[in-house]
Amino acid sequence: MDLITLLTLLPALYLCFLIWNLFDQKRDQECYILDYQCYKPSDDRKLGTEFCGRVIKRSQSLGLDEYKFLLKAIVSSGIGEQTYAPRNVFDGRESTPTLTDGIVEMEEFFNDSIEKLLSRTGVNPSEIDVLVVNISMLAVLPSLSSRIINKYKLRHDIKVYNLTGMGCSASLISLDIVKNIFKSQRNKLALLVTSESLSPNWYSGNERSMILANCLFRCGGCVILLTNKRTLKHKSMFKLKCLVRTHHGARDEAYGCCIQKEDEQGRLGFHLGKTLPKAATRAFIDNLRVISPKILPTRELLRFFVVYLIKKITMLGITNNYNTLKASSGVITTTKSPLNFKTGVDHFCIHTGGKAVIDGIGISLDLAEYDLEPARMTLHRFGNTSASSLWYVLAYMEAKKRLRKGERVFMISFGAGFKCNSCLWEVMRDLKGDQENVWADCIDNYPPKSLSNPFMEKYSWINDVEDESTAEIPDFLK
Repeated sequence: MDLITLLTLLPALYLCFLIWNLFDQKRDQECYILDYQCYKPSDDRKLGTEFCGRVIKRSQSLGLDEYKFLLKAIVSSGIGEQTYAPRNVFDGRESTPTLTDGIVEMEEFFNDSIEKLLSRTGVNPSEIDVLVVNISMLAVLPSLSSRIINKYKLRHDIKVYNLTGMGCSASLISLDIVKNIFKSQRNKLALLVTSESLSPNWYSGNERSMILANCLFRCGGCVILLTNKRTLKHKSMFKLKCLVRTHHGARDEAYGCCIQKEDEQGRLGFHLGKTLPKAATRAFIDNLRVISPKILPTRELLRFFVVYLIKKITMLGITNNYNTLKASSGVITTTKSPLNFKTGVDHFCIHTGGKAVIDGIGISLDLAEYDLEPARMTLHRFGNTSASSLWYVLAYMEAKKRLRKGERVFMISFGAGFKCNSCLWEVMRDLKGDQENVWADCIDNYPPKSLSNPFMEKYSWINDVEDESTAEIPDFLK
């Protein structure tokens, strides 16, 4: 009888062991953010209104029509006067950049942000197991990741990934790499470095679809320290819940809507095509369709399903529920979604691709001005810093003491390709905004009473000029 009992118990015990082992392994596969550090360039790199006017005026390829177009673009961009540009713009060499300009721009970011992050967390560079660097428009030899390894003397067996050409959504792609590494390797620390090099990418021509990049993109960057160490869970700031990547590069119109190319005069720039609205529409909808069931509660999904059944004669599925998205210059606008995303999300971290991008996502997800404030203020203060922009938005929320334990943060980003990537974070502890933060010295001034752009006040006279040769140019533009 005892033997029979033992033979019965052994399989049951073994099954329990397997279940526990799977559960235990799952606990070591989580992805946590220990800390992050956004980059703030020095004040001598701020782009004031008058200096921007000088930069525009000294371009030999621009005429009266281009001036009027730029005025309209800048005024409607949502960008303020305190954003940052690379040093070669202040030296008057934006049209003739050197390789050194791009490298120095990146090294200034590395030296500032990585130093601060490692110092604040007490992590020794030798403890880092994984390094992922994404700088889309600068590829050098040795790579930028190698320069970081050399600077901080990282281990010889470190796992390194150096990404280029992935656009504004690259930081979530880098995050996906880290997440997948954490699934197979325990007790790891990963350093994610995300930025964009603007020094070698100034467009000096007059094609409107390529001039826009000069108006929107600004210098910035972020360094993020991630781990799957169970022992560091109580120290972490965020826990990754899910991540979804959507890539429509197989579609020709999506592939060519955001592309680096030369204009007819051979001047290199970043082209925003007419197919961008449609490409952004499809990527956004497809991404939401996949991630919605992952982040919304069952009751909301059931409510939507009932509504869908009732209206199925006029609705073809969740994709059509988002209707037609309308966009221009990377802009996305849409009608209200039938899903209430606020039932599963507490905070929305939106890519600062432009004012209308933020407006469009706000309409689509039926967000209040409170939800859009972090993205609007980030665009106004720092501009579009490409792949790092999401983290400036997150830092704003932290500085405003909005993030409480258990709340969930939804990140949405777009990028050339065409790509739409999104993820959901859980806040692991109350974030009181008392640590060093890129917003620390100005957060009390945000949101300002007005986001009106001073360009219209200073340069509106250009709209009344019919002949540039007879116009009276202000002294500070000469």
